[in-house]
Amino acid sequence: MKILIFTEGTLLMHENAVWHSREEIVQQVKNKDPSVKNYSTYVPIGRCIDKLRAWKEKGATIIYLTSRKSPEEIEAIQNLLTFYEFPEGKLEFRKKLSGLMGLFNEEYKDVVERIMPDILIEDDCESIGGEKQMCYTNVKEELKSKIKSIVVKEFEGIDNLPDELKS
Repeated sequence: MKILIFTEGTLLMHENAVWHSREEIVQQVKNKDPSVKNYSTYVPIGRCIDKLRAWKEKGATIIYLTSRKSPEEIEAIQNLLTFYEFPEGKLEFRKKLSGLMGLFNEEYKDVVERIMPDILIEDDCESIGGEKQMCYTNVKEELKSKIKSIVVKEFEGIDNLPDELKS
């Protein structure tokens, strides 16, 4: 089973979010708290690492998806995954690609369609515009039936998801 899971807002949050309610954290993002842009100081949400380890031990392939696009920011997220000892898994991001029409930037839907996970776990993107910002929302209709979408509230984490996921 291949699980694609979003990092920021689903697994990781900015350091000033610690000890605040989910509602307060959403407001921090909307108010542009300075720590929101300091990706190298992000922290895991809840016990997400334990949850991911449980899935990995049951045979799941974990793939992480970051919202970051610059090499430095992607490296910062990769360093966090390593530092906090998240289970092994590739870190994916939106790439610049060339095609018949020249260069173009991948969108989240393109990454999801390229990977075609059995399960996509992402947050509801409340602080940045909601459903229209989510990955699954924009996936081609004919592919949606092949991907189980799990949406959690932004910054609430994945602790409440079952220890055993079924696609």
